[in-house]
Amino acid sequence: MKRYFVKLSYKGTHFHGWQIQPNAISVQEVLQKAFSLLLREDIAVVGAGRTDTGVHAINYIAHFETVKRIENLNQLIYKLNSFLTDDIVVHDIFPVSEEMHARFSAISRTYEYRIHQNKDPFLTETSLYLYEKLDFELMNSAAEILFEYKDFTSFSKLHTDTKTNFCKILRAEWIKRENQNIFIISADRFLRNMVRAVTGTLLDIGRGKNSKDDLRKIIESKDRSAAGASVPARGLFLTEIKYPEILNYS
Repeated sequence: MKRYFVKLSYKGTHFHGWQIQPNAISVQEVLQKAFSLLLREDIAVVGAGRTDTGVHAINYIAHFETVKRIENLNQLIYKLNSFLTDDIVVHDIFPVSEEMHARFSAISRTYEYRIHQNKDPFLTETSLYLYEKLDFELMNSAAEILFEYKDFTSFSKLHTDTKTNFCKILRAEWIKRENQNIFIISADRFLRNMVRAVTGTLLDIGRGKNSKDDLRKIIESKDRSAAGASVPARGLFLTEIKYPEILNYS
């Protein structure tokens, strides 16, 4: 068997997340059908991780295996992009060793949560519109507190099959980009719903609803109900996945 990595992007608005599920269209299902048709064998596509309904990915990595070596990868990429919906684009396909795994070989991931505060119809599906005044300096100061902790149970979706709620935060900050404010967070791993819950909690601090000290209490409580509400999926992007050696895409 020959293993290949796939680099792709997708707009998640019309998908029920990455993972195949009954009675709902997913990115994984669409890709598997396309690969299986073009390669004329049953192809299973394994993703770097789940993304929820409505979440987008700028740099997503998946892998698949095929019985025979693909002679013309550029031609396959062209055919895939001609076949796939406009919401998915394949950027690259390249061979990797059998030990490389799209999910388990990843050493870090980066997400962005995007908001805009001036109404913009062109951002409706990819950014959260918030008209209220927010203290981004305070939110950035609060974000630094995340580096002090490893257990993020308070930001995890309940009743998951995760064995540990420990994560190492590598970056957490708000930046300004044109007419958007963007929360960027990187970690060695993330819990289900974690980024949206952290973002919602920081926004509560920016609104003046909670203080920086409240964030420490929330984290230490290990209670999801103590944290802020999860922000809507439409503003969330997976932007980078890092792998050992040369397989780093951003």
